[in-house]
Amino acid sequence: MKRSIRSGCVAFAFLLSIDIAAAQTPGCSTVSQTPAAQTLHCEGGITIVAENGARYSLKDRNHDGRIDSAELSSKALLLDVPKQPRDKTFEVRTPQAIAAVRGTKWAVDAADDKTSVFVARGRVAVGRSGGGGPGVVLGPGEGVDVESAGPLIVKRWPPARVAALMARLGQ
Repeated sequence: MKRSIRSGCVAFAFLLSIDIAAAQTPGCSTVSQTPAAQTLHCEGGITIVAENGARYSLKDRNHDGRIDSAELSSKALLLDVPKQPRDKTFEVRTPQAIAAVRGTKWAVDAADDKTSVFVARGRVAVGRSGGGGPGVVLGPGEGVDVESAGPLIVKRWPPARVAALMARLGQ
């Protein structure tokens, strides 16, 4: 009996955290939830898949009522952002990196000591959060690991690495 009550409380707390996250994101609504990830659809055609347990917040930098950036401190987000006007970009900021786009599908995975960025479709500009050194531009199938030091090296990610990241995002 104790085990089923504890399981029920854990499940309720999990569902409550999903509703709170959706309620705290103006212009976005939760469209699906799996054990691996939560999917949000936001105004402007933006879709965000957050790995279960990801720590992130969505921002409206220009105060137009639509999100245009995310701050990610742990785990992964998969973002699908439609083409934006020339003067607008969507950014994901982590402790190590800034990834910015005008329209594409890409994943950002933040850990304590590095951020990994992978592009599924389109192009993504990636630089260090604090500036320092040249940035890179990633195309489809490419990724980069951003650490506190060292050059940003663009690599074609092997299928196994892509599959592992996408599985964490329920893809």
